[in-house]
Amino acid sequence: MGFMNGKRGLIVGIANEHSIATAIAQSLLREGAQCLFTHLPGEKNERRTRKAIESIGIADPWLAAMDAGSDQELDAVFAKIGAEFGSIDFLVHCIAYADKDWLKPEKFAGTPRAVFNTALDLSAYTYIAMANRAAPLMTNGGSMIALSYLGAERAVPGYNAMGVAKAALEASTRYLAMELGAKNIRVNAVSAGPVRTMSAMAVGGFSEILDWVVKKAPLKRNITATEVGDASAFLLSSLSSGITGQVVYVDSGYSIMGL
Repeated sequence: MGFMNGKRGLIVGIANEHSIATAIAQSLLREGAQCLFTHLPGEKNERRTRKAIESIGIADPWLAAMDAGSDQELDAVFAKIGAEFGSIDFLVHCIAYADKDWLKPEKFAGTPRAVFNTALDLSAYTYIAMANRAAPLMTNGGSMIALSYLGAERAVPGYNAMGVAKAALEASTRYLAMELGAKNIRVNAVSAGPVRTMSAMAVGGFSEILDWVVKKAPLKRNITATEVGDASAFLLSSLSSGITGQVVYVDSGYSIMGL
C-alpha cells in the first residue's frame, strides 16, 4: 500500500512522455493515487497527452480538454470533476508559457507587453485560478503544488519573462497558502533543476545551463524527472502535513551555491 492510497487529484501539464508532469503522475500512481488529467485543446494535443499517460500504465485515463487561459474552460473542467467524483485531494500545476523568440540572452529589456502579460497569465495566474476552483472540491483538506525554477529568484540568461512569471508563481504560492490554510489545504511549489523537456529546450542556451549545473552543484550532476516526481508525491501526501507556502528545491543542491 502506497502513501497516496485512496487519494484522487488533477494533474495539469502533461505534454508528452518527457514532461515533468508525467514523472509526477508516475510517482503518484506508484504510491496508489488516482490521477485525473487535462490536455490542451485539439486532437493532436489529446493524442500526445494520452500516449504519455498510457506510457506510465493507465490504459483508459480520465482526460479532459482545457485551455487554462479560459475561465469558461476552467469552470467546465472543475465542474465536471465535481459532478463525477465529488471531491479531490490534490492538484498539480505544471504549465508555463512564454514566446520562445524572447527566451534568449540579451532579449529581456525589449520584451513586448503582450508577451510579458501572456507569460504571467499562463505561468502564474493559472495557479491561482485553478486553486480557487479546486479548493471547494477539497472537502477533507488537500495539497497543491506548482512547478518553478531558480530563474524566479536569480537572473538566468535567456529565461527572461519566464523568470519574472515564476517569481509571481512563487509569491502566489505563499499568498494561497496563507488564505487556504484555514481549510487545511496546503500550497507549495517545487523548484526543479534543469531537465530536458520540450518547454525547457525553448530557452536559449539550455545545454550550457545543464553543463554548468554539473560543474557547480554539490552533487555534480543534473537531476532526473523521477526525482522531481518523488519529491512532488511527498508534498502532496500526508507525510508533508506540516509543510505549506514553501518552495522546495530539487536541483542537486545548485541553489545553495554562491559561485
